[in-house]
Amino acid sequence: MQLLAMSGSLRQASSNTTLLQAAQALAPENVTIILYERLGDLPHFNPDDDFNQFEVVVDLRAQVARADGLIVSCPEYAHGVPGSFKNALDWLVGGPEFYEKPVAFFNASGRGVHAQAALQEIVKTMSGHIINEACLTLPFIGKQINQEWLVTDPELSSLIRLTLQKYAAILATRKSA
Repeated sequence: MQLLAMSGSLRQASSNTTLLQAAQALAPENVTIILYERLGDLPHFNPDDDFNQFEVVVDLRAQVARADGLIVSCPEYAHGVPGSFKNALDWLVGGPEFYEKPVAFFNASGRGVHAQAALQEIVKTMSGHIINEACLTLPFIGKQINQEWLVTDPELSSLIRLTLQKYAAILATRKSA
């Protein structure tokens, strides 16, 4: 099973990206998590350019299409979704790659409620399928986190691993149905 992890942050020391990297390290044996790393390379979305097939857009769409599900970890900027991440989603609107794609939200901070609500609305509008049982919010308000801590802390690593196991089980059930 393959999951595509997408961080909504361009920051080098992003808590959201760090959380996704920890998820990669803690993934069950039957799950491969690929971290999408080209968010900052995407051109500004313009529907007139949609058929120009920029290589980076073709790559984004192909990675989403190959994935059995998505994990999104996105910060909140000014009570909303960062423009660069919304731009990535805009490139997926209307394409078959995202249609009914299972999506789980991982959040490194409990204070990003406005962005999470906006992401839920966006994903629903794009005909994605939010898997609530596979969503995870960690209480890291104002804390600097690192991957080693997330992977080695017994409570945190167990929580991440359990969430990934639930997601994999739900996806496996959906595939066999």
